[in-house]
Amino acid sequence: MNLTKGRIAVITKLKYGNTNTFFVRGTVGNLLIDTDYAGTLPAFYRAIKEHGIKIRDIDYVLATHYHPDHIGLVSDLIKQDVKLLIMDTQDSYIHFSDDIFSRDKHLNYEPITTEKATVISSEESRSFLKNLGINGEIVVTTSHSNDSISLILDGGECFVGDLEPIEYLGGYEQNEELKNDWEIIMRYVPKVIYYAHANEKVL
Repeated sequence: MNLTKGRIAVITKLKYGNTNTFFVRGTVGNLLIDTDYAGTLPAFYRAIKEHGIKIRDIDYVLATHYHPDHIGLVSDLIKQDVKLLIMDTQDSYIHFSDDIFSRDKHLNYEPITTEKATVISSEESRSFLKNLGINGEIVVTTSHSNDSISLILDGGECFVGDLEPIEYLGGYEQNEELKNDWEIIMRYVPKVIYYAHANEKVL
């Protein structure tokens, strides 16, 4: 399902497992946000075919963080010439899930290779995305994990991965990290929040 369509980017939600994956089509290049668990490649193929997307349409893949249910297909995509985009704050977490995947030999999981990856900082993200014809920024939001990031488009679309909803703030007496993350995001005046494990939220 195409969720939004505007002058700058078209967003397609791909649901083929337990993690929402988002395909952001820019005017010059395209970005895939997150993947599901290792072993879901056949389901991924079916999902992109349903939406008229081909592997060659995916220029970059970006993980909101490196937990196993978000990066299971990254190695498979890299082998098909999809480029990996890494934030500099994520660099030391790339292999966080290797041990988890290695416990199930049936997955035949191959650790992510980073030799050809593109590493950028949050400050560099706007110019990088602009080269894809996508207007927005990638910000660091670490309340879920130290390597978590969020992508915020100028059109108001915000992809937050596993960040806990802003509504949860009232349920905590002290959660300064979550509060700080939402303060960062709200400065951009988002219109729609896209979660990895829940339906999108219109603000």
